[in-house]
Formats: sequence, C-alpha cells, structure tokens
Amino acid sequence: MAADIVNIAGYRFVDLPDRDELRAPFKAVCDDAGLLGTVLLSHEGINFFISGAQTGIDQFLEFLKSDERFVDIPLKISYSDRMSFRRMNVRLKKEIISLGLDEVRPAERTGENISPAEFKRWLDEGREVAVLDTRNDYEVRLGTFEGAIDLNISTFRGFPEAVSTSGIDKDQTIVMFCTGGIRCEKASVVMMDQGWTDVRQLEGGILGYFEEVGGEHWNGDCFVFDRRVALDPALEETNTEVCWACREPLTEEEMDSEDYLIAESCPHCIE
Repeated sequence: MAADIVNIAGYRFVDLPDRDELRAPFKAVCDDAGLLGTVLLSHEGINFFISGAQTGIDQFLEFLKSDERFVDIPLKISYSDRMSFRRMNVRLKKEIISLGLDEVRPAERTGENISPAEFKRWLDEGREVAVLDTRNDYEVRLGTFEGAIDLNISTFRGFPEAVSTSGIDKDQTIVMFCTGGIRCEKASVVMMDQGWTDVRQLEGGILGYFEEVGGEHWNGDCFVFDRRVALDPALEETNTEVCWACREPLTEEEMDSEDYLIAESCPHCIE
C-alpha cells in the first residue's frame, strides 16, 4: 500500500495571551481539512502533531501562515499508509511540554543548537562530549545514541532532580537530545541554571538527525507518540507494538516472550 498519509510535527515557544480564543479556529480548520492528531495551545506556545492527506496538511500550513507568530515553524515530516492518530484534539494547556517550572521560559532563553551534521561529525571524530538523553525510560529502551547518558526518568518532570544528581562534569560540553527538540528547549535552561557552562541541543531532535544524516551512531528505533509506536532511521514504521495493559512499548523479542498475552500482560507489567 502506498504511503500516502503525511505526518507533521512542529512547535514554537512564543507568547500566546489569546490562547483560549485560538482553540475554535484551530479545531475548525483541522476538521475541515480531515486531519487527525493533537494541537496543544499554551500561553507559552504551540505544539502540534497531526496526520492527513497532503491537501489537508497544506490547508493547515496555510492557516498557520495567517498568524505571524506561527510563520516558518520547523516541521518534522514522515509518511505512512494509514492515519497515525485516531481523533482530532485541540487542547488548552498550561505548558506545551510539562516540566512544572514557571521560571523556565525558552521563548526568552534556551541552549545553543547544534546541527545534526555537526553532531555527527563530532561523533565521527570521537570528540570528548557528554551525550545526554532527556527522554523517558520507556523511550530510551527502544533506542538511543551510542554511549548516551540515560537519566532513568519516567516523566520529564523528573529531569531537573535527576540531572542535578547525575554527576556529569559541569565544565564538560553537553549535547542533549529528545524526539523532536521540544524537551531540550527546557532541559537546556534547567542545566544552565544548575551551573553547566556549555549546553548544546540537537537541532530537530532524533527525527531531525534521521532526516538529515541517517542512523549512524544510533542503536535501535525511535519511540513516537502515535499509532506507529516507533520509527527506524529511514523514518519508517517498525514492528514495535504497545502492551495494552501497561502501555509499555514492546520489541519483537518481547512479543515472543511467554509473558506476553494480548491485553493481559507483557514482560514489563508482569513483574
């Protein structure tokens, strides 16, 4: 089957004092364009991940251009043979990525970006750098960069405490990464506030790295928050599934386990 469904994701930290008034027009344009997915609107910005036919995606992007605050938002684009979401939601949130620290405002201050090409070059050279995975434990388990530091957090709200006790040298160059870049916008501020002197964030996140330079220095797949569950470095859907009981992502090996019973248990929740 042809991969004729377009999936896009994007975000921007920008002041939205009119957040509440934006919900209805966003919902209307998404419904009219036949899109499924989620748009998060907060006073701190916008975060969206939606799926649909190219004509519908184009309609949504034209709507974004009508507001100068949303012009030229960088997009992560991939393709699939089915809609990656089951419904269309436009939600009003306190934060577009939950951290719980009001003083962390990426629209005003965030870490320096490093491009995927430059990051790969650093890895090729074996440069002395601490590569930090800012994602949750179940995401890291499916795949991460070679030698990356895993903070073993179950939610992003655990990042500030986990990194403060990580023992990472505060004078060492840090390159942090997440799925699409949004978590690093806040994580970099946290680390700078805690005293790290050279904090870089991978521009476009893992998906941006896959798109620009491929999968070198990466092991495994990349967890995504939609029906596809995980993508490989070619940005194609993998065979990874989710346990219906505990919602943990499952590899093919884990689905072969005697502990895996559909809708009942898997090797993670049976413990």
